Amino acid sequence: MGDGPPAWSPASAQAASLLEEAAELLVLQRDFAAALERCEAGCGSLGPAPGPDSCTEVKCSLCVVGIQALAEMNRWREVLSWVLQYYHRPEHLPPKILELCILLYSKVREPQVMLEVGSSWLKDQTNKSLPEYGSLLELYLLHVLLPLGRFEGAEELVYSCDVLDSEQKLAFVETICEKRCQWTQQEEMHSDHDEQEDKATETVLGALSQKLLTMLTLLRRTLRSMSSHFYLLPYKKMLLATFLLYLVVVRLDP
Repeated sequence: MGDGPPAWSPASAQAASLLEEAAELLVLQRDFAAALERCEAGCGSLGPAPGPDSCTEVKCSLCVVGIQALAEMNRWREVLSWVLQYYHRPEHLPPKILELCILLYSKVREPQVMLEVGSSWLKDQTNKSLPEYGSLLELYLLHVLLPLGRFEGAEELVYSCDVLDSEQKLAFVETICEKRCQWTQQEEMHSDHDEQEDKATETVLGALSQKLLTMLTLLRRTLRSMSSHFYLLPYKKMLLATFLLYLVVVRLDP
């Protein structure tokens, strides 16, 4: 007997069939909800326990299609929790799934979602032996830690990583220093802009306060001068004078 590929289990065959249906629904029919249902059915049929390589690949592919379907339906906030219900722990995520999640939450400007997940995955000893480890570490630095201003954490991660050689560590440290300088410059620009806005606001408020004080002084003088003549004015003329004063002082100068 020749050495052929191992026969798939019934669960793997069923999951592969559902994967084919989900891909067709996603790409050709653009029925994202139905595609997501097929992915959930396929992942559920494989169970939580890790299987042979064929099962692992099918499960990963099902999750990739499911992530795309959720993103197409603008349900990207559910992606991480949806994936973790099939892999249970962050360090068990396949490299491709982790990469997609990091890029997705970076694109929607919520990299903090992947902060703990990426850290747990990178600290796992089993994952450090994977060929994708270095590229995922770089992705985590550039799209999660540095955009959040976690420069000390980024340096600590690089220095403590025994997978990287000295040249790789030096390159990462230079990138971190460059991003730190850019972050500092942006903070200074924002600080100067806020200070200018505060000064402008103080100037406007000061002018308004001075104007209001002037109007109140004018109103007080007008009322004082009118009070001595109120007893000489008929009742209707007094109402007319009061109304005209209201128009001049209040209505014409908000």
